[in-house]
Amino acid sequence: MTIPVVTVIGKSGSGKTTLMEKLIFEMKGRGFKIGTLKHHFHAGFEVDQPGRDSWRHAQAGSEHVIIAAPDKIASYRLLQQELKFENIIKEFKDLDLILVEGYKSANQPSIEVVRLENGIQLISDPKQRIAVVSDADLVVGVPVMGLDDISALADFIEKDILEV
Repeated sequence: MTIPVVTVIGKSGSGKTTLMEKLIFEMKGRGFKIGTLKHHFHAGFEVDQPGRDSWRHAQAGSEHVIIAAPDKIASYRLLQQELKFENIIKEFKDLDLILVEGYKSANQPSIEVVRLENGIQLISDPKQRIAVVSDADLVVGVPVMGLDDISALADFIEKDILEV
C-alpha cells in the first residue's frame, strides 16, 4: 500500500513549520502514524552536533553515518547529487501519512500557507493545490482554513486524503 503524501508549501516566513508542528500533533492525537520530510534548499547543513562522536566520524571522512540507541536510530550519508523526491519517499515505512515541508515541485497534493504580511499571491501549482491555510479572506477554488483552525485541516485530510 502506498502511503499518502501531502506537501505543505508557502513563501518563506509564511508559517509552514508552525503549521506542520500543529498538524503533526493533531494527527498523532487522532491515532495516525505520521512521517515528515523537510526540504532544505541549501547544501552543507549539519544534522549532527559538532564535537559528538558521530559528527567526528563524518568529519574524518565517513560517507555514511548511523547513530543507534535503544529508542531511535538516525542515518545520514553524503550524496553526489540530490536524490529524487520519489526515492526519498520510499524510505518511509509503516505510516498512515507523510507530511512534507517544501518540495513545491514534487507533483503531490499541496496545502499552501498564505499570510497577508507576505502577500497573497499563491505559489502552488493549481493542479496540486488541495487547500489553503491563511489569515486572508481568499476565494481560490479549494477549501480555505484559518491559520489556527488545525482541527478543520485535520478533518479535511482525514476525509479527503486518508478517506477515513
